[in-house]
Amino acid sequence: QIKLVESGGGLAQPGGSLTLSCAASGSFVSIGAIAWYRQAPGKSRELVARLTSSGDDATYLNSVKGRFTISRDNAKNTVDLHMNSLIPDDTAVYFCSAYIQTDIRHWRDYWGQGTQVTVSS
Repeated sequence: QIKLVESGGGLAQPGGSLTLSCAASGSFVSIGAIAWYRQAPGKSRELVARLTSSGDDATYLNSVKGRFTISRDNAKNTVDLHMNSLIPDDTAVYFCSAYIQTDIRHWRDYWGQGTQVTVSS
């Protein structure tokens, strides 16, 4: 069974930093693009950052550019989101998503269960 498990959420003060991690486990062929999404109360889920399989091309939500960095370790099947200069509007549940090759012909999206990030003084 393929799973994505996030960790690293919690409470941070404005201006502070947090690093979220997501680990993929189970039996699969490879991992393609990976991404972090977030959903604040009463709002739609939004894409925060996305990284290609090679790690060469990253895209970010405009409001997090320059503050967040997405990275991956393909050997460990992990993806991190380094969040700096946090602001209260970053408060949300953050979800990891990965496009995973399950066998020689099939790919599908997988999601983690989410981790809460709260930015407050």
